[in-house]
Amino acid sequence: MKYSSDVEAVDALVEKYALLKQEIAKVIVGQDEVVKNLLISIFCKGHCLLIGVPGLAKTLMVNTLSKALGLSYSRIQFTPDLMPSDIIGTEILDESRHFRFIKGPVFANIILADEINRTPPKTQSALLEAMQEKAVTVAGVSYKLEEPFFVLATQNPIEQEGTYPLPEAQLDRFMFNIWLDYPSFEEEIQIVKSTTTEKSVIPSIILSSEEILYFQNLVRKIPVPENVYNYAVSLVTKTRPRTSHATDWTNEYLTWGAGPRASQYLIIGAKCHAILGGKYSPDIEDVKAVATAVLRHRIVRNYKAEAEGITVEAIIKKLLDS
Repeated sequence: MKYSSDVEAVDALVEKYALLKQEIAKVIVGQDEVVKNLLISIFCKGHCLLIGVPGLAKTLMVNTLSKALGLSYSRIQFTPDLMPSDIIGTEILDESRHFRFIKGPVFANIILADEINRTPPKTQSALLEAMQEKAVTVAGVSYKLEEPFFVLATQNPIEQEGTYPLPEAQLDRFMFNIWLDYPSFEEEIQIVKSTTTEKSVIPSIILSSEEILYFQNLVRKIPVPENVYNYAVSLVTKTRPRTSHATDWTNEYLTWGAGPRASQYLIIGAKCHAILGGKYSPDIEDVKAVATAVLRHRIVRNYKAEAEGITVEAIIKKLLDS
């Protein structure tokens, strides 16, 4: 798979993206923005936190995505009694009295960490090294994970009983925080029609893992104008209360702002958003398009914002408008 130029490669990715959307739409009705953000994070080597009530096809979406991308897929159901070894694997003593490592479900290309907040922090942290280093360490030995490697964690926003909030360090490892909403009336009719018959659709493979790795590197090569860098960093620094860049709105309603990783993800996300839109370089609109998903889980409201019912999304919108 060779392209004569980066421009030709960008055009090829736009074509593949259109085909991917087509294949996923055979199984998943609507949710175009969610699918787009998931694909952006894959091409940016990022991870996603997907938040939505039960029954909105989160698991089906990830499964469909893995099939269309031709990647191996592993689903881990997070429960209060899940142990780190249930995720990364364990050493056993074999017949010849030697220790042998049995790989856990984390050794796949796409990991669905279902209801990640249902397990204690010790087990949640088992994913941290995998997400950041693309490797796991067992008994002092490091095992590389196969790339591309992508963690998609789900959370249910309703039930908070028996849940453990994700540590800030782990939240920061997720590129996007995506909210999944209810389908529209027409979409729901379509969902019911397509899922209550004997027909089942298996999506075709559109990309190979080699192509995904190639396009991940292509995204990083996209040039970014200086004003876009300035805008992204300026937006992130505005979220930090009691600093020289903070706005009055920030000081009034935020306890904590986003770190430098947010600026990095805004730029890399804007690059990919631009490519998928058929552009060869991102502009400020591309940064704005990914800003809510990047910043949503990185800024912390104070009691005043909660008391007045001011949402994180409203704060981000205010910062984007200012």
